[in-house]
Amino acid sequence: MKIDNRAWLAESGRQRKKCRRIGAEALVLGLFLLLSAGRAFAADEALIPVEAFYRHPAIDRAELSPSGARLAVTTSGGGARISLVVYDLQSGGSPTLAARFGEADIGYFRWVNDDYLVFTLSDVSEEGGNWQIAPGLFSVRADGNGLRELINPRGDRIVGRRSGHEPLDWNHRLLSVPSGGGNEVIVGRIGLDADNQWTGISPMRLDVTTQQTHSLAVGAPEHALSWVFDPRGEPRVVVATHEGQMRVYWRAPGRDAWDEIAKMDPLNRPFRPQFVDAKGKLYVTSDEGAASYAVLKRFDFTTGKPEPDALINVPGFDFRGGPIIPQDAPEATLGFRTMTDGETTVWLDERMKKIQQDVDARLPGRINRLSCGKCGSDDVVVLIHSYSDQDPGQYLIYRPSRKDWHSVGRVRPDIDPKRMATLELHRIKARDGLEIPVWVTLPPGADRNSARPAVVLVHGGPWVRGEWMHWGDDAQFLASRGYVVIEPEFRASTGYGYRHFRAGWKQWGRAMDDDLTDALQWAVDKGFVDAKKVCIAGASYGGYATLMGLVRNPELYRCGVAWVAVTDPRLLFEGFWRSEVSEEARMYSLPVLLGDPKTDAAALDAVSPVEQASRIKAPLLLAFGALDRRVPLQHGTRMRAALRDAGQEPEWVVYADEGHGWQKEANRIDFARRMEAFLAKNLK
Repeated sequence: MKIDNRAWLAESGRQRKKCRRIGAEALVLGLFLLLSAGRAFAADEALIPVEAFYRHPAIDRAELSPSGARLAVTTSGGGARISLVVYDLQSGGSPTLAARFGEADIGYFRWVNDDYLVFTLSDVSEEGGNWQIAPGLFSVRADGNGLRELINPRGDRIVGRRSGHEPLDWNHRLLSVPSGGGNEVIVGRIGLDADNQWTGISPMRLDVTTQQTHSLAVGAPEHALSWVFDPRGEPRVVVATHEGQMRVYWRAPGRDAWDEIAKMDPLNRPFRPQFVDAKGKLYVTSDEGAASYAVLKRFDFTTGKPEPDALINVPGFDFRGGPIIPQDAPEATLGFRTMTDGETTVWLDERMKKIQQDVDARLPGRINRLSCGKCGSDDVVVLIHSYSDQDPGQYLIYRPSRKDWHSVGRVRPDIDPKRMATLELHRIKARDGLEIPVWVTLPPGADRNSARPAVVLVHGGPWVRGEWMHWGDDAQFLASRGYVVIEPEFRASTGYGYRHFRAGWKQWGRAMDDDLTDALQWAVDKGFVDAKKVCIAGASYGGYATLMGLVRNPELYRCGVAWVAVTDPRLLFEGFWRSEVSEEARMYSLPVLLGDPKTDAAALDAVSPVEQASRIKAPLLLAFGALDRRVPLQHGTRMRAALRDAGQEPEWVVYADEGHGWQKEANRIDFARRMEAFLAKNLK
């Protein structure tokens, strides 16, 4: 069945008077930009504290149990550690502390059924980059009893008490939580070779109450690194990658054998498996049109290709998302979520469609993400995550049959949305005609006819999508200090069509950098950016782009801020046993995307910031994590030495307890303060 969302779009358009829509045709999912204007505030009004942007959110995540009887929430609760709390929505009593540890934080969690949850661990306080700690897996009853260690976190530290059963080794990961209300989850055993490289993942069912396991990998092909399960947890698709080739295998319902249905180049795939429904139908994405946007289709096993007609396409964006399947009703598909400017939902279920309309009418001008418990009942319970570009969000419980609303809480209570900046998406033409999406964050009360200092903030990756419609800490922090923030989705970014991605191959320090320049020039020409007061900043690839921006276009930027930055692309090809960059990527993907270290050696030399440090004249703030396994500290120390040799001493900081990014709250706050002072010194 194809999705015709014209009526839904029209109704939403009437309800969201403050929003504008992108796309309104049949088979096209629209989303409405949330562009409520920011409030101007007096010059003497105190700046919002740095901590408000970078401390742990009060509510990290919330999820209803399958019946809607309980709500689980991860929260810092004003403390140093993130805990798991359960609310009984039927009794309305005090919340129950289900799990909290003194030496770790609760990471990802899921309801297994109405009585049990599983959760992983993280450490956002002290050891953000410690490679010795794996996430592990634990189960606990909703009342906080029956804690079991299902997978042992790596290292000597064991968090939690043992239950009398030995946990699985650290090299297991949670893969899926089947629908249907059983006691089992699906975990995968990661195979490792002598060089610590992943060789495959072998899935198994794991009973969270008995810790018994049952293999799901019998007869599976070698080098299986990606699995797709149907809603009940049956493996249906295996993607095996080895020596630069990707093979896709299918196991039909009722069969034990795996059939190869495709062999392809991982960087040029005719289709990409997405999900399998309860009827055993395989859904894939494939690229269509001049810009090669990914659209959702069913797979036709008789032809060995995706069906000709798209089920969902999203002009201007790749389809990214999936079905909404209730945990207590795996045979039902209530609707689909996808990402355009931001997340949007199209409901197939008439009851949920009406509830969405009611919620949008009550909470206009926002993205309202609904999930439900007891979804097929007249007494459905709805969890609402309501947020916008100016508001980090809030969670609410809604019982439509009773017209009963209850607030769970705000994500960041100390953020006043009225003092936050607005986020806009524009599309500009690069110098060669390629369309470049550009996100612009305007400070509260900003006059578009008044030029302001600006920061070009470059996303990492680079083969990822950078932004979407939501509240972002870095952009909002910079805007709160008076800066316009420009975030280009330069070529090589994903999510905007294969042509956009493909145009960035071997363009580090070249056309990818030109896109940043063109986006800045567009903003200057529009009149809201002061061309004489611009800095460039970013992390990882964004840090690399910062350095190359200062090398190639010194006249554009007054300063640069680069953290966990790639300073020499050639180092990415040098593996070491703890590296997060796989041998498969170094051998087959990076030579295509970045350049071959042998045949393109001269070209890589030309776009290596460390080789051109003498051309950097602007003030520079460099920051690195001592435990970084993706961009090792060597990148930073070599760049610092090269700048020193050129007489350009950078501001320098190394966080001893961090990896590829700042996990520790104190470090996030410290770095934000350093960046604030650095920009103020050089831009004002």
